[in-house]
Amino acid sequence: MSAQNPLIFALPDLGEGLEEAEILAWHVSPGDHVVADQPIVSVETDKAVVDIPSPYSGRIARLLARQGEHLKTGAPLIEFAGAETGDAGAVVGELEVAAAGPARSPLAPLPARAAEGEHARTRASPAVRALAGALAVELSGISGSGPGGEITKADVERAASVLRAGDGAEPLMGVRRAMARRMAEAGAVVVPATVTEEADVEAWPAEADVTARLVEAIVAGCRAEPSLNAAFDGAALTRRLARLVNVGIAFDTSDGLFVPVLFDAASRDAAALRREIDALKQAVAGRTIPPAALRGATITLSNFGTLGGMHASLVVVPPQVAILGAGRIAARAVVRGEGLAARRTLPLSLTFDHRAVSGGEAGRFLGAVKAELERMH
Repeated sequence: MSAQNPLIFALPDLGEGLEEAEILAWHVSPGDHVVADQPIVSVETDKAVVDIPSPYSGRIARLLARQGEHLKTGAPLIEFAGAETGDAGAVVGELEVAAAGPARSPLAPLPARAAEGEHARTRASPAVRALAGALAVELSGISGSGPGGEITKADVERAASVLRAGDGAEPLMGVRRAMARRMAEAGAVVVPATVTEEADVEAWPAEADVTARLVEAIVAGCRAEPSLNAAFDGAALTRRLARLVNVGIAFDTSDGLFVPVLFDAASRDAAALRREIDALKQAVAGRTIPPAALRGATITLSNFGTLGGMHASLVVVPPQVAILGAGRIAARAVVRGEGLAARRTLPLSLTFDHRAVSGGEAGRFLGAVKAELERMH
């Protein structure tokens, strides 16, 4: 059917428990005509960049979010005029036709709502007004995103971020913002402990696949001590041992940390591990990694030695209970017989949640990892 009134399309459910997304780039402008399934906007979640297609054909009336703005699932995203809907399941409401305003660039800030007195311009609760005062934010310059144009705490915090950015401070966005949240949440609940070791890898050939060998060693460690391959519920004080070894592999990018998952690592040989690792690396680099590929890790590997460093106290992200770090491989003096010798060694750091893992369990796991790395292939 053809809609008689403008229709509001909301930010859809992006799955995987994702509750918000950042507007990364608009691909349409007011006045454009689009067809169903045409990409209209790219959004960034804490997992990946997602292109959202148009739910139907029609003309764009207004863009209801700024580039860089964070929206909750179900928040108004775009207004259509004369849309051919067929199914209005994604529509969250109809608006009365308003007088047309000037066209606005999709990259320009949203205009402030028309004021009907000082109170209409600054409709906000006492708590929001107090927050604005504390952050030195002028409410009259904010376009409220709450019901009826009410200014919310999120609106004030966003405006404060812009002000800080003007003073040289950089607001965290996208993946880096999500990383900051996850690290803070993990640091607030996990009781971390770290044990270290060094594996003698002098016998490794020059072309040895370090990451694949480390994944194989993690599998061996989980077989020797399954308690490290587990999920822990701190509220209920329950632990669930995982049946499969799903290894999260940390990749460092300019946008922040990505940790895609190599599922059922025990079922793959070295060649298959390398193919899967390469595929994950390529998907992260191209920002095409699907959200499902970033969930479900039972233990994590951080091969930070490719960048530098020997040992580290790493961050365990619940519900996981352990993360293995691999430092920089280098020739180091070790005791061999009655003398010293220069041997290539691989530093290992195992950080674990001491609420769920004992020191003995961590030691047995790390011993098995070391033995596997030193085993001749």
